Amino acid sequence: MAQIKFIFTGSPGAGKSTAIAAISEFPPVSTDVFSTDTLANVKEKTTVAMDYGEFTLENGQKIRLYGTPGQKRFRFMWEILIQGGLGLIILIDNRRSDPLADLAMYLDNFADFIRDTDAVIGITGTDIKDTPTLDDFNDLLQQRSQMFPVFAIDARQKDDVLLLLNALLTCLEIPG
Repeated sequence: MAQIKFIFTGSPGAGKSTAIAAISEFPPVSTDVFSTDTLANVKEKTTVAMDYGEFTLENGQKIRLYGTPGQKRFRFMWEILIQGGLGLIILIDNRRSDPLADLAMYLDNFADFIRDTDAVIGITGTDIKDTPTLDDFNDLLQQRSQMFPVFAIDARQKDDVLLLLNALLTCLEIPG
């Protein structure tokens, strides 16, 4: 069986580490350290290299789950982590000041990878801040001539994260 490697990326605080922990079959490997910049106002710790977990499909095939740091200054890690990846899960924190710009930045920075694979988008924090709406995110994608599934999710909920995984598997036509 070919290795399935999915990458979780997205804005700081969107729930990348949390999502991997929600579905990983073992406690994820994490490289979290205490936040020392303005991010410390939002979250105590941040990922500086990667998170890693695994999930086994019903057919026995393992999906390896890699989470990137959210800050653009760690872009060099993004380039390392996408090597051999088959798909991208972008998580955007709707509570941030400009979540639409955040999504555009990740789409731009992962454009080559997405072009060769596929992506799904999970919007977190919609229970706290309901704008922009999912329609706004879909409008942005349409303006960019990009069509990816967009879901409002809670990264702490296993079923929500599995929804993203299943959507990505469907986009890639990989049997589960």
